[in-house]
Amino acid sequence: MKRLLIAGTGSGCGKTTITCAVLKALTERGFLVNSFKCGPDYLDTMMHDRIISGSARNLDSFFCDDDTLCYLLDKTCDIAVIEGVMGFYDGAEGSTYSVSEITETPVILTIDCKGMSDSIGAIMQGFLNFRIPNRIVGFIFNRLPEKLIPLAKHLCDELHTEYFGCFPKNSIILESRHLGLVTAQEIRDFDEKMHQLGELAENYLCLEKMLSLPNLPVPAYQKLILPKLHASPVIAVAKDRAFCFLYRENLELLKQLGCEIKYFSPLKDEEIPEDADGLILCGGYPELYAERLPENISMLTDIRQKIKSGLPCIAECGGFLYLHESLKNQEGKSFPMAGIFPGECYKMRKLQRFGYITMTAEQDNLLCQKGGIIRAHEFHYWESPDCGTAFIAHKKDGRSWKCCHVSDSLYAGFPHLYFYANPEIAVQFVHKCVVYQSERKETQ
Repeated sequence: MKRLLIAGTGSGCGKTTITCAVLKALTERGFLVNSFKCGPDYLDTMMHDRIISGSARNLDSFFCDDDTLCYLLDKTCDIAVIEGVMGFYDGAEGSTYSVSEITETPVILTIDCKGMSDSIGAIMQGFLNFRIPNRIVGFIFNRLPEKLIPLAKHLCDELHTEYFGCFPKNSIILESRHLGLVTAQEIRDFDEKMHQLGELAENYLCLEKMLSLPNLPVPAYQKLILPKLHASPVIAVAKDRAFCFLYRENLELLKQLGCEIKYFSPLKDEEIPEDADGLILCGGYPELYAERLPENISMLTDIRQKIKSGLPCIAECGGFLYLHESLKNQEGKSFPMAGIFPGECYKMRKLQRFGYITMTAEQDNLLCQKGGIIRAHEFHYWESPDCGTAFIAHKKDGRSWKCCHVSDSLYAGFPHLYFYANPEIAVQFVHKCVVYQSERKETQ
């Protein structure tokens, strides 16, 4: 498989902009492109998805073992483009470096050159030699004045690495908000901006050199074997502007287990699909739509009644906020929500409990038995007056706290789940949905 990984020296160096430019240029040339994002980020994959018209996924070496990571990468395409996360070496076992090593993928490193000239060489040399071996094959020089292009090429020759082009300072702005970039659907003139980025890639990046990178087999892996379920439960999945943080891989795994996925909009639809045997309320931005969500009284009523009647439900982060009595928007105005959990959710000044966690179950629940281990991550500014006590979350630095509300049919809390990290929780969830389906059909 022909593949490359666009990494960066740190957050904000331009790797997302450059990755989008490369994706657009390659798709405009007619290549079948698969794209991936290192780490648990939702927003960048949503942007990739719109550029290449589908198939963007995550590659996360904290969540996935080596076999699973290589399995997720091994999809048919002309070229796979992977975007890194943070700085190349940042993040320990979840780092871009670890993904590149596990998948044996060539790395092109992005450097933000604003305000530098010869010092660019020190950064290059540092990244080339900090960890050996590494798979850095060359560099892209972002915001490099054209007069310094000869210097950049000379530095590449001197350090025995490749020049993959520069990217000029430009006026293309990808808007952001409190969780990072806005979603692709919200970016003003998205298609025009991506077209401009694609033209910049054609003019300034060495696309032919990228396309000449060798075809490399994906490292050998053992494919995950899932149980055969003799039923096809319907899983209702929230999907609209308010609820949009969805891992494509989670839904693919549910489909492999025999589930039928039906999307619905808590903003627009009157109720969840009537034949639903399970419910997923994913994360997103309900706080931005706090005024509109309670206007859909029939949806709030239906979800409240279905959950109370035992419909298996996973509610993550934004979905968890939605299930409270009320939610404050960014201006501090309060709005009623579904009312499964008491209290009002509110905004904090900074990110809460940000990053990877490993959760241990304190009791039997929808997803696992007591003592079960689940890897997850948190990323939110809004807070609940009661985050739950069903799991104990542990961070690698030694911190821990209690989190999540559970029952035999419910998982609700701030931690986001990635099913390929814990396939057994998806299996357990689907089993509960199959039982619910059987009981639902008996009463019809």
